[in-house]
Amino acid sequence: MNPHAKLISLFSLLLGSTITISSNHWVMAWTGLEINTLAIIPLISKSHHPRAVEASIKYFLVQASASTLVLFSSMSNAWATGQWDITQLTNPTSCLLLTTAIAMKLGLAPFHFWFPEVLQGTSLTTALLLSTVMKFPPLTILFMVSPSLNPAVLTTLALTSTALGGWMGLNQTQTRKILAFSSISHLGWMAAIIIYNPKLTMMTFYLYVLMTTSVFLSLNTTKTLKLSTMMTSWTKTPALNTALMLTLLSLAGLPPLTGFVPKWLIIQELTKQEMTTTALIISMLSLLGLFFYLRLAYYATITLPPNSANHMKQWHTNKPPKTLTAILTSLSAILLPLSPMILTTL
Repeated sequence: MNPHAKLISLFSLLLGSTITISSNHWVMAWTGLEINTLAIIPLISKSHHPRAVEASIKYFLVQASASTLVLFSSMSNAWATGQWDITQLTNPTSCLLLTTAIAMKLGLAPFHFWFPEVLQGTSLTTALLLSTVMKFPPLTILFMVSPSLNPAVLTTLALTSTALGGWMGLNQTQTRKILAFSSISHLGWMAAIIIYNPKLTMMTFYLYVLMTTSVFLSLNTTKTLKLSTMMTSWTKTPALNTALMLTLLSLAGLPPLTGFVPKWLIIQELTKQEMTTTALIISMLSLLGLFFYLRLAYYATITLPPNSANHMKQWHTNKPPKTLTAILTSLSAILLPLSPMILTTL
């Protein structure tokens, strides 16, 4: 891809996200979302492979439909109340339409079908952008309108996403698809709590971005696209694969790793809101995700396939991982002791 075109796309991504995050008016928020969508499409289709072109068309159609719903929701709310302010979303029909639109943009179940297919058709770096940066503007809109949303609808979306994200990730062999279903599952946890504690949702999202970025950068360093490739990457970068195992277990939410903090706080908050049944169901469903994270961790470190010893060891010829990857993987494993400090900010 032309460096100038890539620079323009990345700058437009930054601009679109900034416009959406900082706007109070529905039309400005919609404009930012549209700029974001148009900026990421060249990055998705840059390889010109038929699968990449198919992924970019799917992405465009879904995002365009969701943006139309956002605009329709805001117009129907303005028609009923005379308000274009994002925080003044009071019309019940508009709330339902907006929840549907944001669920489509985020990839929450049952509007999740496009997300694994799009991630599978792109490179690991673009998949990282789609899993992290592109989720931030829609989640910010959901954060701003959270007092007006319907709790029953969001709880249903949350439980469906957690169940499908865990269930459909079980039989996958492609790392990008596994991470796509992981993302759907984590978004379910965020949707469950956004009405009751929006700050906790954003904190969960930041920690999810930290851990997912670590996994994507680690996989990109070893060029791992399938589980069979992951089995042989131990000989290239043993230290990185060990860190990757810890990051995957952190994504699964196992103590004493970083990923345990948001799940612990979300279950605590749901129990405070007398939603013990929801907390129990979402905790049980996370065991499905734990299974495929454990499988990934097993492939990353424990499985050592037989290889011939008549060649130079691969890690002598391989470039070392970048400093950013090292910092992020370390943070993905050791942030649990900072949880008292995080609790004071919520």
